[in-house]
Amino acid sequence: MDLQLFATVFSTVFIAELGDKPQLATMLYASDASHPRLTVFAASAAALVLTSGLGVLAGSFVSEYVDPRWIRWAAGLGFIAVGAWVLLGND
Repeated sequence: MDLQLFATVFSTVFIAELGDKPQLATMLYASDASHPRLTVFAASAAALVLTSGLGVLAGSFVSEYVDPRWIRWAAGLGFIAVGAWVLLGND
């Protein structure tokens, strides 16, 4: 296993997920005393593992047909577009 790659991916995803909607939803469920914490944790962890697996599969599939430079550009522009939409959105 490439530990440098592991650390890079881990830290990137960890920072991106902090305060994100899935974390807030998990906090909401965990705040209800009638919900067992272990069940909330297991369900949340399973959902994140599944979505990450889908991301890896999609990335592997797309990379067979699209140059990785174009994927990076598309991802970067997508993040900029979402950021602009959030900042300029109508409230």
